[in-house]
Amino acid sequence: MLDGATGATGLQVTVNRRRKVVRLAYVGPFTASRQGAHWYAAHHALPRLLSRAANVTVHAYMYDPDEGEEVIAYGNGRRVGGERVVYEDVELPGRPEDVDEAAFKYMQERWPVGHLAYVFGLTRKELLRLPLAVPSRVLALDGSEQDSASALEALLPGAGVPHFPPDAH
Repeated sequence: MLDGATGATGLQVTVNRRRKVVRLAYVGPFTASRQGAHWYAAHHALPRLLSRAANVTVHAYMYDPDEGEEVIAYGNGRRVGGERVVYEDVELPGRPEDVDEAAFKYMQERWPVGHLAYVFGLTRKELLRLPLAVPSRVLALDGSEQDSASALEALLPGAGVPHFPPDAH
């Protein structure tokens, strides 16, 4: 409710076990395609609350392949960092036609999503493909806590289910 995620039917949980990265994303009509990227850019209650409840740094990222990307970090319920790149504002070294694909990919690795991927020990491509990765489960947001707990245990064996303060619902 704090995120304004009215209409969300679930929370997709995707895990990269090799790098111990967990991705959370709402499932709903407002999160589809470019519209979803812009929705996530403005709604950060889940990462803020999760950073406080789990006592970890949580990164929220927005990626619109046509417009730009942004990464915001939360720690103990507060924003502790972030960076944004608007693609049309990027200054290329020299003339655009002189920048080859390798040089451009090198630049992208230094942009927010590329840097976040580096922090996680992933490539930029791997981070951006997390929504398609397995294992992945959609947790129902209708209050069926037992099903959600079982799904989380299957994805994250031994991790337990995080408990949020009562005001976080």
